[in-house]
Amino acid sequence: MTQIATVERILDSQHAEISVPRKSACGHDCEECAGCGVTGAAVRARAVNTVGAEPGQKVVVESSTRNMLGIVALVYLIPVVLFLAGYLIAFALGGSVGVQYGTAAAGFFLGIVPAILYDRRLRARGGLSFTIVRLF
Repeated sequence: MTQIATVERILDSQHAEISVPRKSACGHDCEECAGCGVTGAAVRARAVNTVGAEPGQKVVVESSTRNMLGIVALVYLIPVVLFLAGYLIAFALGGSVGVQYGTAAAGFFLGIVPAILYDRRLRARGGLSFTIVRLF
């Protein structure tokens, strides 16, 4: 997965801190919508700087698409699957509507736990790994 980032500072001879704009589904066409109030937030990350980029330069960074898809599945797919599984299991066992909703909510929150644990482990390891592939 490639993205455009800005080099914020040089950490050492091989690494730089970059700022990657956070993407969203809306496309941030705020003149047309003005509904969410979100300004283009950015994520700071550490990147391997093999091209010698300097602070302030725009660069193209690459990260593992496989890792990103795994994170997306962990954050979005598992909670939804456990939500539906909880609801359907309670329904199949003849639980009342309240029990079905409660079991579904418990499944959803149980599905969030692996994402939280992975996030903590990822932060302890220094975050996602990016590589600066070229200047923009």
